[in-house]
Amino acid sequence: MTPHISAKLGEIAETVLLPGDPLRAKWAAETFLDDAVCINQVRGMLGFTGTWKGNPVTIHGSGMGMPSLSIYANELISTYGAKTLIRIGSCGAMQESVGIRDVILAMTSTTLSTPSRGIMRELNYAPCADYGLLQAAHTSAASKGSKIHVGGIYSSDVFYDERPDLNEQMERHGILAVEMEAAELYTLAARHGCRALAVLTVSDHLKTHEALPAEDRERSFGDMVEIALEAAFR
Repeated sequence: MTPHISAKLGEIAETVLLPGDPLRAKWAAETFLDDAVCINQVRGMLGFTGTWKGNPVTIHGSGMGMPSLSIYANELISTYGAKTLIRIGSCGAMQESVGIRDVILAMTSTTLSTPSRGIMRELNYAPCADYGLLQAAHTSAASKGSKIHVGGIYSSDVFYDERPDLNEQMERHGILAVEMEAAELYTLAARHGCRALAVLTVSDHLKTHEALPAEDRERSFGDMVEIALEAAFR
């Protein structure tokens, strides 16, 4: 038990999927896991453990932003022994070649700062995904006929960004999309010798201003869950 997770030791699997929204964690667990049991409700951040094709899996909300994810990822790794952590969530496209509903596998994640900045100090650390997970997720996504993009993303500190100049430079340098959590997840995984990946679905576009209708988001989110599960156990 930790300050933010009430699960007992042994109730959290070594493989953890991390959606930002706790209600999405509930939906994913009920939809994809067998015998899913709620193992955390502290502060409304729901977590569930069950099995997928006989493999133990935990699906746990991470909240929005790197500070929130850092709390849960640290506790999941240090106290509960999580070894594989996969973020599943939405993102905003930053390149014209990336479309709504496309799947992005984040090879690297650029950021202005993370909760780990105090440790790195003057070092501009480059957080990246686990290659084995990345390769397996690509194979899984391709088998589903998904349009896939592999490359760098941007983990933002703020949702309501007012830096068009910064966005222009990221677009110029090939950043595929923006979200708010992956950079810290990759950094923590590297620090603790774990595997990490972010599997993202494009829900809106910063350049075209297209957006995925609310009723379609759950179906697209389901594709991400399947890709993440298949990647974890391939």
